[in-house]
Amino acid sequence: MRNIPLHPFGKRPRIHERIIESILFLFALLSIVITLGIAIILIRESYLFFSDPEVGFWGFLTGKEWQPMIGRFGILPLLNATLITSVIAMSLGIPIGLFVAIYLSEYASDKTRGILKPVLEVLAGIPTIVYGYFALTFMTPLLRSIFGDGTVEIYNTASAGLVIGILVLPMIATMAEDAIGAVPKELRLAAYALGATKLETTIRVVIPAALSGLSATFLLALSRAIGETMIVALAAGAGPKLSFNPFRAAETITGYIVRISSGDVSYNSVDYNSIFALGLVLFVITFTLNMVSRKISNLFHQEYD
Repeated sequence: MRNIPLHPFGKRPRIHERIIESILFLFALLSIVITLGIAIILIRESYLFFSDPEVGFWGFLTGKEWQPMIGRFGILPLLNATLITSVIAMSLGIPIGLFVAIYLSEYASDKTRGILKPVLEVLAGIPTIVYGYFALTFMTPLLRSIFGDGTVEIYNTASAGLVIGILVLPMIATMAEDAIGAVPKELRLAAYALGATKLETTIRVVIPAALSGLSATFLLALSRAIGETMIVALAAGAGPKLSFNPFRAAETITGYIVRISSGDVSYNSVDYNSIFALGLVLFVITFTLNMVSRKISNLFHQEYD
């Protein structure tokens, strides 16, 4: 009689379990295929951009002017504005999100957590275009009232960055709370047994033990901030400028892609193909950040196995 392999619990495999397993595998494979398809399209269209005689790869990476109409294709102004808004967003989102996560995980009662969690979920569900108008109609006037109308321009990267920080706040708080909550309870009890207070336990024991998940959370939030589109398209400005002043208008990579995509640029022109090259840059940046987050997560996770 033929031997049939048994499952871990000693039962013969069921047909419907095999079917479900196959369906889940197909969906996982589909996500990989979609990612590869996006990468192939970006690479193919970017090749058309870089094959243009007016475009040089080294000039694209190091040029300080982005004016496709006159043959200037330096990405630094767009990249600089993108990094400025992302750094401002992280400067706001990471501290507040981490403090919210610590409070929800270590201090809040069940009733308080039941109120705050839905509020965070509401923030996560607001469309980004609403955040864009919020940045333009509330955050910019607020900054101008504080620093002066002559200092803060109507369109500026500071207001866009601050609102992006509000946008990623629910993501940071939720994922950081999960990372903190995953720390074994025994570590907390051991700290209390040694005479540590709740604050000392949180700062010196829980946070270092959750560093794996927290690092991944911050890098994923940074990827989200870099790829944000509507907020910067509405509030940051529409002119590529290499400026480190956050109160001046500057165009980000995603803002430029939105402007060109919604304009009257002819198909297969150098302006049109440039958006794919910029999209490829964003793809590489976010993909790299995701890989780094996984490496960091695995590195610190081994420390607490």
